[in-house]
Amino acid sequence: MSITTLIRPILARRHRVIEDYAQHAETLQRKVLQQLLLAARDTEWGQRHHFAEIWTYDQFAQACPVTSYDDLKADIDRMRHGGKDILWPGRIRWYAKSSGTTSDKSKFIPVSPQALKDTHYAGGFDSVALYLHNHPNSRILDGRALILGGSHAPNYNLPHSLVGDLSAILIENINPLINYFRIPSKKTALLQDFEQKRDRIAREALHRNVTNLSGVPSWMLSVLTRVMELSGKEHLTDVWPNLEVFFHGGVAFTPYREQYHRLIPGNRMSYKETYNASEGFFGIQSNPDDAALLLMIDYGIFFEFIPMDEVNSTTPHAIPLWEVQAGKNYAMVITTSSGLWRYLIGDTIRFTQTAPYKFVITGRTKSFINAFGEELIVDNAEKGLERACTATGAEVLEYTAAPVFMNEAGKCRHQWLIEFSRLPADMDIFAQELDQALQTINSDYEAKRFKDITLQRLEIVTARPGLFNDWLRQHGKLGGQHKVPRLSNDRQIMEQMLAINK
Repeated sequence: MSITTLIRPILARRHRVIEDYAQHAETLQRKVLQQLLLAARDTEWGQRHHFAEIWTYDQFAQACPVTSYDDLKADIDRMRHGGKDILWPGRIRWYAKSSGTTSDKSKFIPVSPQALKDTHYAGGFDSVALYLHNHPNSRILDGRALILGGSHAPNYNLPHSLVGDLSAILIENINPLINYFRIPSKKTALLQDFEQKRDRIAREALHRNVTNLSGVPSWMLSVLTRVMELSGKEHLTDVWPNLEVFFHGGVAFTPYREQYHRLIPGNRMSYKETYNASEGFFGIQSNPDDAALLLMIDYGIFFEFIPMDEVNSTTPHAIPLWEVQAGKNYAMVITTSSGLWRYLIGDTIRFTQTAPYKFVITGRTKSFINAFGEELIVDNAEKGLERACTATGAEVLEYTAAPVFMNEAGKCRHQWLIEFSRLPADMDIFAQELDQALQTINSDYEAKRFKDITLQRLEIVTARPGLFNDWLRQHGKLGGQHKVPRLSNDRQIMEQMLAINK
């Protein structure tokens, strides 16, 4: 009997629990909130905000403000220096290093043992449970999972305390039994030098029975390209004939879809999106025919949402999950079992339905272009690029965009820096198709483009091969879950990249 057959009943039981999300979402979320408040009532944060006197969601929302990283930074730094019972009970020894704020190069997100178990590892378990439910003939567990990870480093030289990519923290703490199902070796997975790691991963995986992949699409593609170089094969399925699914997240899959389809031809391969951030595991694609993600509501995370027109308010009004409406954009606010209290994570989503709650990621609260009132978000950009690629046969590997501000003649536009894996035959037609697609998708952009009065047609700058990786390398972000921001409302990143686009 295969291992998949043996383990399938355990995963099926969990799937039946997930099916109850549709009927019991509010009850589950209220229960999560009560558990978090009870656990943290004797911490400094809990005493500061009188958790012992809070019994309802409304009391919690009134007592505890919506927070940013800057609001929690001082407490987190004390925790990193060994302080205990500050934001969460006990000492937290693990910190996920994430992209920084306007005042800091990096954020350090606490990751408690409880969050590792009940949130991050639960997400991986449920990803497989949902996949097996949708693929009854799968033998995914009879082979190895190729899982990409980052690296970690000592935290202020405190014993047994480390900072690093979330993926490195997960690999470092994983149940040893899981190593039977995964590659590469822990030593290879945690290497800091991505180029050395890439080669070693490819060599370790080349002759193994790999059935599934997990990681960020851009970095996984780099590893798979090296596998193909070493193997001399035409397609990845010639190397791993039993490969059946890629669990991906971190960046949108759209720019990479055609490259993966060329690498893995046919319709046997499945692609499943997950939403796993340094702050928590939030969503899983539960239906192969629906791109929306199922919100995971029993992971020790309490969710709230701020309507987009209130995000920049000094006192934004957040609403609980049971009050959201389908079709509206919200900024996500989370309270977690690692001590993030009403934390504005920076991601924006739109619910596609509410029974169960399913959503699509629409962008970042700070990854947008609104220099001229056009309110262009990442979701618009991804859809626009997809249409332009379909129309011209182009393939986009990486991109970033920023405004070009008004000159003395009042002319302004958006500038797109794009690294193509397949160039369009006519760049002018590609730019026209992208511009028209954005006008169709975004009415504000369309209004600003009317007769070129406010915005002129966008400009495409072709990036040399490897430019985006070179920028990440210069900033110490090559590998792991790092990526160049897709949209910026200023020109800082764009100017840095243009300067090395030679």
